[in-house]
Amino acid sequence: MDFLRKSKVRYTIVFVILACLMFLTLALCVGFGSVKIGLREILDILFNKEATVNPFYDIVWNIRFPRAVATIIGGCSLAASGLLLQIFFKNPIVEPYVLGVSSGASLFVGVIMLGGVTLGFETVSPFMLVLGAFLGSLIVMAIVILFAGKVKNVVTLLVIGMMVGYLCSGVTSVLTAFADKEKLQGFTMWRMGTFSAFTWNQVKVLMIIGIPVILLSMCIVKPLNAFLLGEEYAKSMGVNIKGFRIAIVAISSILAAVVTAFAGPVAFIGLAVPQISRLLFKTTDNKVLLPGTIMLGGIVTSICDLIARTIVSPVELPISAVTSFVGAPIVIFLVLKRRASL
Repeated sequence: MDFLRKSKVRYTIVFVILACLMFLTLALCVGFGSVKIGLREILDILFNKEATVNPFYDIVWNIRFPRAVATIIGGCSLAASGLLLQIFFKNPIVEPYVLGVSSGASLFVGVIMLGGVTLGFETVSPFMLVLGAFLGSLIVMAIVILFAGKVKNVVTLLVIGMMVGYLCSGVTSVLTAFADKEKLQGFTMWRMGTFSAFTWNQVKVLMIIGIPVILLSMCIVKPLNAFLLGEEYAKSMGVNIKGFRIAIVAISSILAAVVTAFAGPVAFIGLAVPQISRLLFKTTDNKVLLPGTIMLGGIVTSICDLIARTIVSPVELPISAVTSFVGAPIVIFLVLKRRASL
C-alpha cells in the first residue's frame, strides 16, 4: 500500500510539472520570435478587451497564439496516435503515418496543387487543401479499417497499411514528375510540415475533432492494458478484439489525419514521444502512460516549432527537420538496445 501511495504521489508530481511546462512553452511560443513580447503584455492582450490598441495585438492574438495552441493540440494528437499504434502492433518503432494516412493526405493535396483539381471550387484555396488532405487521410483510414475487421494478424494489417501508403506515394511521385516548378515548390514545402499561418478557424476545427478523439482514447485504457498481456487474455477479460482493432485504427488515424490536413506530415512526434514517456514514467500502465504521452507530445511539438521558426530567423525551417533531430537519435538508441537484448 505504501508503494502504491508513493507511486501515485510521484506520478501526480510529474503530471503537475508537465502541466506547468505546457503553459510555459505556450508562453514562450507566443512571446519569442522576430519581435520579443513580454509576459505582462501577452496577458494584457489575452484578457483585456481594450487591448486591441496594443501594437502587438495582431502578432499575439492572430498569429502566434493560434499557432501555439495548434502545436500543442497537434502534438498531443500525434503522440496519442503513436502510442496507440505501438501498443496495437507491439512494436516500439511504429508511428501514426505507418498506416499510410500521411501518404493519402499527400496524394490528395498533390492532386489539387499539382494536378489542378479544384473539387468544384473556382480557385485553389487553403481551405481546399485542408479538405483534400482530410479526404485523402479518411479514405486511406477507411481502407485500413476495412481490412482491420477481416485480418487476424496485426503484422499483416501493418504490411497492408504500408503498401497502401506506398501506392499513394507512387501516384504522388508521378504527379510531381509532370508538375510545374512553381507548383512543385509549394507542394514540397507543405510535405515538409509546418504550423505557420494557422488561423483561429483552423484551430477551432482542430479542437472540435482532436480533443474529443483524444478523450475517447482515454476511454479504452483498460482494454489497452489487457491487450498488452495478449489477445487471449484480453478476450478472457471481455474485450471484443475485432471492435477493439477497429477502434484503435480509427482513433489513431483520425488524430493523425486532422493534424496532417492542417500542418502537413509532421515526422517523429508519434514515434519518439511515446518512447520518451516510457523512459520518464518507467511504467507500461496506460492509465499513466497515455495521459503522460499526450501532455509530453504537446510540449515537445511546441518546443520544436519554436526552434524551427527562431533558430535561423527570419528563415523558418520545416518542423519535421527539427523533430527528426529529436526522433532519429531515439530510434537509433532503441534499435541498438533491442539488438543488444537479443
